[in-house]
Amino acid sequence: MTAPAPASTLPRTAWRLPAVLAGWLLGTALQLQQGALWPWPAYGGTLALALAVGGLAWRLPQWRWLGWLIAALLAWSACGLRASVFLAAALAPQLEGQDLRVTGLVAAMPQERDASLRLRLQVESALLHGAPVQVPALIDLTWYAQGQHDGELAPPPAVRAGERWRLTVRLKAPHGARNPHGFDYELWLWEQGVQATGYVRTSARLDVLHGPPQRLAATWRYPVEQLRQRVRDAIARTLADPAGDAAPDAARQRAAGVVTALVTGDQRAIDRADWDVFRATGVAHLMSISGLHITLFAWLTVAALGRAWRLSPRLCLAVPAPTAALAGGVLLAGAYALFSGWGVPAQRTVCMLATVALLRLSGRHWPWPQVWLLACAVVLAADPWALLQPGFWLSFVAVAVLFATDSGAASARPADARGQFYALLREQWVVTLALTPLTLLLFGQVSVVGLLANLVAIPWTTLVVTPLALLGVLWAPLWLAAAWCVQGLSVLLQWLAAWPWAQISLAMAPLWVGMAAVAGGTLLALRLPWGLRALGLPLLLPALWWQPPRPPPGQFELLAADVGQGQAVLVRTAGHALLYDAGPRYHQDSNAGERVLVPLLRAQGDRLDLLVLSHRDSDHTGGAAAVLAQQPQARLLGSIEPGHALQALRPVQPCAAGQRWTWDGVHFEVLHPPPQSLQLPQMADSAPRSRQPNTNATSCVLRIAAAGTPGSDGAQALLTGDIELAQEQALVDAGAPLAADLVLAPHHGSKTSSGQAFLQAVQPRIALVQAGYRNRFGHPAPEVAARYRQHGATLVQTPECGAVRWQSHVPQTVHCEREAARRYWHHRVPGATVASQP
Repeated sequence: MTAPAPASTLPRTAWRLPAVLAGWLLGTALQLQQGALWPWPAYGGTLALALAVGGLAWRLPQWRWLGWLIAALLAWSACGLRASVFLAAALAPQLEGQDLRVTGLVAAMPQERDASLRLRLQVESALLHGAPVQVPALIDLTWYAQGQHDGELAPPPAVRAGERWRLTVRLKAPHGARNPHGFDYELWLWEQGVQATGYVRTSARLDVLHGPPQRLAATWRYPVEQLRQRVRDAIARTLADPAGDAAPDAARQRAAGVVTALVTGDQRAIDRADWDVFRATGVAHLMSISGLHITLFAWLTVAALGRAWRLSPRLCLAVPAPTAALAGGVLLAGAYALFSGWGVPAQRTVCMLATVALLRLSGRHWPWPQVWLLACAVVLAADPWALLQPGFWLSFVAVAVLFATDSGAASARPADARGQFYALLREQWVVTLALTPLTLLLFGQVSVVGLLANLVAIPWTTLVVTPLALLGVLWAPLWLAAAWCVQGLSVLLQWLAAWPWAQISLAMAPLWVGMAAVAGGTLLALRLPWGLRALGLPLLLPALWWQPPRPPPGQFELLAADVGQGQAVLVRTAGHALLYDAGPRYHQDSNAGERVLVPLLRAQGDRLDLLVLSHRDSDHTGGAAAVLAQQPQARLLGSIEPGHALQALRPVQPCAAGQRWTWDGVHFEVLHPPPQSLQLPQMADSAPRSRQPNTNATSCVLRIAAAGTPGSDGAQALLTGDIELAQEQALVDAGAPLAADLVLAPHHGSKTSSGQAFLQAVQPRIALVQAGYRNRFGHPAPEVAARYRQHGATLVQTPECGAVRWQSHVPQTVHCEREAARRYWHHRVPGATVASQP
């Protein structure tokens, strides 16, 4: 083989590969910042231009310095063109909410949850009123349990991956909550290739009109998903009752969820309480199919194949053992990733492994930064939107830091067991030091015990639990052994999670502060003299001490969180915070407190002084328990009856008209309910809503007023809960101070509220409606929306606006999270009109 030419002998005009790869990353990053896509011919034109300039530069060496710009334009154009083609197949707005008769294949193993079933359907055909219509190729559906004559719920039928079904469904465009620092559900669905969500419609009337749900056939399609579902069910059966126990062991069943996740990639199998422990101890990345597991699988496979290959001289003569082992290891790792569900982290890891393997098989020995850049570029070429995922940055930064700090380290330590332990300790320390600032930047929290937990959990999970779990596919009793190992590890992790300050949370700093902290952590981790490493400390301090700006004394701000069909408003003054309502409960294992409010409060560094629950309805109290658990110092005020479950968590002070207090010059006053209505009836949470007394009449109405200036009053806000026309009229008749610049529309804009007399007394500039997109109640009612506009109020709705921020010192404007951080994959509500922004 001809030796490569020394770098000094290469032409000065040669292609600079690192610059080209960096240009590809830059072009991808710039395209992902677009708020709206250009027409697809524009991307086709820029792609043709980039190819033409690239061909010219290939012929004219003096132009090759433009390689980075050509690569950036190529990446930008290719990503934009892919997005345009994908978006062209989106669900037509006129099909939202229609009863569609669809036929399709179950494309993934269904997920059972709360007497409902979630399934992904590859649509083959769709009919509207008997006429064919075009719907997206991949849709996510929920099949809810149906009520029976005896009051019991009939669960959905058993559904298997690969089956063909004909169903009546209602669809809508992907629409998720948009909150500061919140999870981007619409981006997640975009990456999954899903362009519509909805639910299965079943009723006697619909069965007559369209026919009942029909299982048409079991097909050979999606064989991997069928195998995954069979393995998942087998794990559940094996670990639920391994010895004929009458009462399954709860700890073993929770361990079964981890085993299922490690084998099939089904993360929903893990109990939420276990996820909390894993996050608190910094080992969540180990408890599902991750890049670490796939890389370890590839490494073990390469070693085993290489040893087996060398046993046959004939095979070695045909193909060298290292080559066969490397190629086979990557292929089998790809098969493992495919079996685990082919999630985005698995795809990313396989791309990285394949890139490195191809370089080695081609005989090229590149410097690690060039290999690292190539792996990044290959991953982004396959999935450009991975650049926005935290896992992408955690993976690549960890690999880069390990490469950068390992120079000379391997030869400096002994090769015995003590040396290997030292290597593991050092690598874990380096990764922890470098990734802690990045973790704070991405999540706003970090595990203090993570270093110790990972020292035990990484080798135990990767070398013991995961191999046992995978071998259980061949011999089921090994799943029980894997579950025992998980239970033993869980004992240690729960003990560590119970330590004081096991996990710390800090306010999420802006990007420039976070990037400086990441640079500081990386500098501390590099193998440099300690005098140079110490320069990283000043870079860390801004992120550790960062506090988001707060309103000035005498002023306040409201943040109406996007919680779907529910209510939750955060009120902040210069030194205090109040949460008015805590959003809805979504299902048994999820609520607005855990999914929206707790992360929001953590990201903003807010400590609640007071939680006000307007009344007991679940769309106002669903997230209260989670908020109270994360905010132990918060007092509780609300219209909550004595027997309510929240009374056991925190004493609830009844709210009553006349209660007043002042924080930082901002005045708070409760206007409703009157003191004589404090005797609330006790109700069972499990009772159907139709059988529960209407508690809307006892909603706490809270008025907030900023400090005024000489000659003018300060801005005011009115938070109204679910009061209805009778309570509105009582407030008007009592002469309550109702005038406000912003009003939270009573009862989410229901037609039973927002009467003329009430609006005449309030005279709001802005009316805020917190409701779910295409909610089943029709909130806000069209006549109510028209009524607000007749009174000169700007109607701001969370489905259109996302989280709404309003500040008392600029009362005429609002800040809409959905507009401020809009990207082209975010849903635009048809006909939406967004209020002015500062």
